Amino acid sequence: MNGSNANLTPWVTEKFISAAPKAAAEALASLATHEAVLLLKPLKAQYMVACLEPMDCQKAAAILRRLPSRQAAHVLSRLDLRQAARIFAAFSVPQREKMKTLLSASLQQALEKASQWPQGSAGSVMKTDFLAFKTEAKLAEIIEKLKTLPRQKLPAACLVVTREGKLKGFIRTAELSFYAPVSTAGSVMSQAQYTAPAASVQRLQAIWETGQPLVPVTDEAGVVLGVITPEQAVSVAKPKKRFGWF
Repeated sequence: MNGSNANLTPWVTEKFISAAPKAAAEALASLATHEAVLLLKPLKAQYMVACLEPMDCQKAAAILRRLPSRQAAHVLSRLDLRQAARIFAAFSVPQREKMKTLLSASLQQALEKASQWPQGSAGSVMKTDFLAFKTEAKLAEIIEKLKTLPRQKLPAACLVVTREGKLKGFIRTAELSFYAPVSTAGSVMSQAQYTAPAASVQRLQAIWETGQPLVPVTDEAGVVLGVITPEQAVSVAKPKKRFGWF
């Protein structure tokens, strides 16, 4: 590392990333790719995401290419969808094909179509790292899965889907303890209102008013591509600022 970069790297810690993600991204982008990888590889996915989201997509793609494939796929699935799509497009064809073997079919579809969805649409702001369980899944299984998550990562609700990933309903996380653990997800789920990826987020206000904690975004066949929470809806009014380095 050269002298100026060496002065930056000790500060690229999880604490620093939490406090100043854009500054951390700038520091990492100024490094050689292999140096940035050495710093990012040991970090939790949430900190990697915070650094890669505001970073130039070519540099971010170069970093992800150097990570273990499964780790890279996990991070890619948690990025802002439009940034993830830009990074995915920056991969070479062989790299994209390799990555596809590790990504769900619904996420692949979202990455390929993200550029078609206008700013302010459901598809442009939805999260793709949601929890979904098959209709026959036992509640005990769902509860055990949720126990492995940090408290701040617990979703307000889990989706219930068919074997093909088609939306059937949702279960509020806070209500799971009210049902018998041997009950199936399909037997206790609530019906979910949903939206298409091209639909305006502004039109979802009526759904929030019903108390539904998230809105699934589905394709024409009913397969879930992502979810929108009220926080994502707010982000439409306050779009993220991006910066380029190269």
